[in-house]
Amino acid sequence: MTRLHELHDEQGQSPWLDNLRRDWLNSGDLVRWVERGVRGITSNPTIFQKAMSSSDAYDADLARLVGAGSSVVDAYWAMVADDIQGALEVLAPIHESSGGRDGFVSVEVAPALAHDTAGTVAAARELTSQITAPNLMVKIPATAEGLPAITTMIAEGHSINVTLIFGLERYEEVIDAYLAGLEAHEGDLSGIHSVASFFVSRVDTEVDARLEKIGTDDALDLRGKAAVAQAQAAYTLFTERFSGSRWDALVARGANVQRPLWASTSTKNPDYPDTLYVDSLIGPDTVNTLPDATLEAFEDHGTVARTVDADPAGAQRALDRLRDVGVDMADVAAVLEREGVASFAASFDDLIAALTTAASGSGR
Repeated sequence: MTRLHELHDEQGQSPWLDNLRRDWLNSGDLVRWVERGVRGITSNPTIFQKAMSSSDAYDADLARLVGAGSSVVDAYWAMVADDIQGALEVLAPIHESSGGRDGFVSVEVAPALAHDTAGTVAAARELTSQITAPNLMVKIPATAEGLPAITTMIAEGHSINVTLIFGLERYEEVIDAYLAGLEAHEGDLSGIHSVASFFVSRVDTEVDARLEKIGTDDALDLRGKAAVAQAQAAYTLFTERFSGSRWDALVARGANVQRPLWASTSTKNPDYPDTLYVDSLIGPDTVNTLPDATLEAFEDHGTVARTVDADPAGAQRALDRLRDVGVDMADVAAVLEREGVASFAASFDDLIAALTTAASGSGR
């Protein structure tokens, strides 16, 4: 039994892999990841940008699709759908054996739609009609415009991965969007699943820069503490909101909790332990989606123990101290949301440009 198996079997946390590459599908590496304990896959525009730009595995498909009259953008989505479909087949046994709780593969709507509610709904519907597997999760960003799209898709019975959550206020709005969608859905709710992707390491990157600018001893002492404290506070919020009379009424109709998913869990600062954002956020009814290097690190020297709610008062004290030294966590979240949307959009645009060059015969 690997540490990844122990993470799930002993602590109730599902380890997902935050990467997808066609060569893994072709070589059987993805199957081996699942055998080691991976229980889901997440993807995003940056992941596909790296996969398609650094490999010739897509060249034949690109030439065939464009040669048949597809635009480069349509060819991109067709190749993405093929990769997602292959991963869905690999994860299908996990989905079945877990009763639909795990085994999901996530694909994100186009990043240009992050502030377009109607466009997001249309794109999400298109993805669910094109890829019909029950273990598909469509990723929708937790922007203000994304929230009503989340409610709509949940109400229609689709499983949704809500991405780019950077702060507690927006996370609470995401929970409300999910609950409203469940309440609007007619009939049994047991087939609807959702995760709320709460980004972690980028919070420390932004907050640490602010703390260093403040420069006091109290501020500098808080470096590396904001991300874990905020995620642990998010878990407290999760336990509070998925209880009580409103939630009980939905449970009676078969509803599943919207599990917190810890995203961006590779350590950006080399001074911090490489498993910091795994070891510190372990607990039941959660998911951690890890890049392959972080999975390898956790397998080698991670610690399997319940930590996410070991000291909720301590997490709140850390957030209070951050406020007291002058760090506005709501502003941190707003900045990171803008940067996250822009980063994914840039990755998408760069990839389309590279594919256009490749399709024209000019090489990569």
